[in-house]
Amino acid sequence: MKRIEAIIKPFKLEEVKEALSGVGVEGMTVTEVKGFGRQKGHTEIYRGSEYTVDFLPKLKIEVVLSDNLVADAVPAIVKAAKTGKIGDGKVFVSSIENAIRIRTEETGEQAV
Repeated sequence: MKRIEAIIKPFKLEEVKEALSGVGVEGMTVTEVKGFGRQKGHTEIYRGSEYTVDFLPKLKIEVVLSDNLVADAVPAIVKAAKTGKIGDGKVFVSSIENAIRIRTEETGEQAV
């Protein structure tokens, strides 16, 4: 099993969700996060004073899926989230040792 974490621009969520559904991903967790990378934030003017916004709003999508879906899911996320501009985000793939569904106590891929 693998966990895919994708940090994306908030307005791309619906496109990424549809792309993942299209490759057979059934569930996901979405969290509102803030961060910066090369984008380094930006400056804004509020009531005549200039200030720097270091942390930009992003969404973090997490999905856990079987190894055979990863090859389709990662390109689907990248294609759906890409605008071609700085700040599009990142995708991380890591291994999951085990998963347990609390309701039924199923373990492994059956729990996902």
